[in-house]
Amino acid sequence: MSRRPPVYPFTAIVGQERMKRALTLNAIDMRIGGLLIRGERGTGKSTAARALAALLPEIDTIAESPFGDDPAHPETWSDEVRERKERGEPLTVVRRKIRFVDLPVSATEDRVVGTLDIEKAIQRGERHFDPGVLAAANRGILYVDEVNLLDDHVVDLLLDSAAMGVNVVEREGISFAHPARFILIGTMNPEEGDLRPQLLDRFALSVEVRGITDAAERMEILERHIAYEADPEGFRHEWASAEQELSNRIAAARELVDQVTYTRRDLFTIAAITSNLHIDGHRADLVILKAARAQAAFEARTHITNADILMAAELAIPHRLKRGPFADSQMSITAVEEQMEQIASEWGEGDEVNEPAPSDEQTPVKKKASS
Repeated sequence: MSRRPPVYPFTAIVGQERMKRALTLNAIDMRIGGLLIRGERGTGKSTAARALAALLPEIDTIAESPFGDDPAHPETWSDEVRERKERGEPLTVVRRKIRFVDLPVSATEDRVVGTLDIEKAIQRGERHFDPGVLAAANRGILYVDEVNLLDDHVVDLLLDSAAMGVNVVEREGISFAHPARFILIGTMNPEEGDLRPQLLDRFALSVEVRGITDAAERMEILERHIAYEADPEGFRHEWASAEQELSNRIAAARELVDQVTYTRRDLFTIAAITSNLHIDGHRADLVILKAARAQAAFEARTHITNADILMAAELAIPHRLKRGPFADSQMSITAVEEQMEQIASEWGEGDEVNEPAPSDEQTPVKKKASS
């Protein structure tokens, strides 16, 4: 049986900085809500997704659980692990790499969410759950290539689970719940059809990737791939220190992200940007805040800046635009930068706007009254 070659290193990918940053932010905080990568074939979409999985730090998990339950967070445990704990059964903690789960386009609802054995429940009074894709992907990466060709109902299920962090299956009055917190990465070629606007909005971040046109960078891609194909193990070893450094930064940012603070001015800046661009709903506002906090944590800071907000807006807004100043999904940041300058002048100077915001991110922000 032939052994699969090591995954191409994440840090060896040439260019595509926006895609790599969006993946990194989701790795820091899975609560951001996933990433949609749109682009032509051969632009490194699946390579980057698989490389991220190989790069990420190992996690502690309960060995007896097929759901990857986190021993440090009992409040998120699956029903099965809770019941084992209540019966006094020992729970063993093991350390493992996160999983990369590839969802086929032909996947059905039962394959995704799992199934309850109703016959056993009725005849024996036993609750038996057969885990699905969401169970395997918990605390890992769920990758969907050509997500635009997936059944809309299945996409809805994936996005609901990614947002809620839990999968609940109910049949004939019987229910089973398990954690389903994962990084959802969808890729698609727009030439083969697009997602409905309602589904596009459910993806937290989006990037568009194109083939690199710079001759020097294209030559660099060629040289690296030739070296990788000639000696995959040796090539991976060459990039091992860079991979470890980024992995360590992600691990440190994960520990720091919940400590990152923001002010009422920051919240108003985010709200003003989405309002001025006529973005429907409020999901984009929350996504920008979460992504900005993850970016600050990645930079080892405990407060967000306008630069963090600007970077997050570049990733969270393009696929939500209906029309306006940004005809291209690779959103120009010039207009947003101008808006941010205008917002700053509207707020003016003062301690009130720099006070820390309330912990409830939904608290409305009032504009400072003009004198």
